[in-house]
Amino acid sequence: MGLAPRLNAILRAVSSQTTASPAIVVAGDALVDLICRADSSITGVPGGGPYNSARAIGRLGVPVSWIGGLSDDRFGRELEAGLTGDAVDLSLAQRTSRPTTLALAEIGADGAAAYHFYTAETSAPAVLPGPLAGGLPASARALLTGTLGFVLEPMATTFEALALGLPDHVLLMLDPNARPSIIPDADAWRARMARIFARADVVKASAEDLEYLRPGADLEDTMRWIAAHGPRVVMMTDGSRPVRVLAGRGIHPVVAPKVTVADTVGAGDTFGGAFLACFVQGGGTRADAADTERVLQAARFAVRASAIVCERAGANPPTLAELGGWPEA
Repeated sequence: MGLAPRLNAILRAVSSQTTASPAIVVAGDALVDLICRADSSITGVPGGGPYNSARAIGRLGVPVSWIGGLSDDRFGRELEAGLTGDAVDLSLAQRTSRPTTLALAEIGADGAAAYHFYTAETSAPAVLPGPLAGGLPASARALLTGTLGFVLEPMATTFEALALGLPDHVLLMLDPNARPSIIPDADAWRARMARIFARADVVKASAEDLEYLRPGADLEDTMRWIAAHGPRVVMMTDGSRPVRVLAGRGIHPVVAPKVTVADTVGAGDTFGGAFLACFVQGGGTRADAADTERVLQAARFAVRASAIVCERAGANPPTLAELGGWPEA
């Protein structure tokens, strides 16, 4: 390891011991991705959508806390080290002796990943409401949640109650990140999403998420359908195609830079984390979700962050320095 990476590692380790009160809380699953590439090689790496998003926010220097289940096994310790190494506060994490949840990510020729999950009696679902009875830290301005957090029980029921019981000033960003192979009841999942849409301010979804939410419907119509439930911002990611952002009175394209794709693992998670980090650090509030230019500025920043992830193997979010700092107001 060269001098610069060593210094960065030391700085992250030090900052993890002095994490500021979180401005953003991320709630959801942490697991290990077993990445199976076209040559049949398998590599285990820390993952889970909310886990990746929390690390993306931490690497950008925005104070962040993560809520989820962590095993005391070797994989669990590696997951914890990844979070603390990126200055993510773990005071609300829930520890368990259950083994770490696993996901097999099969990488196709185009770099896209197909997932298969191993979740029964594992760590990710083991999130109970009791430790969260006091609510979020008083400093929290936003909550980002979704993915398996609204599928696996008892975590799903715990996080739904947390989201619907948020104080009025806390912005809620939802990433459905649908995984059909693990959703036991599609209609029940869609009903839960509709309930949470009613409280959400920002929804970030992939084209696949929207298709699963309303099969056969036009994707932009589904974006508008979500917005009709209450969110002021709905963003659709669609691979290398422009991100479509429903904000204000229209749907706006945000073009992604052209990159050589290693794989897309963690790209959407990084987009969500980077969007919220940019929006919050710039002073954005729930009311500011109606500010189209502020929203688009954060979306453009997030697209650049996710493009960098696509150039790398696995979920490896960029630092603020790699992105050239925050966009100018």
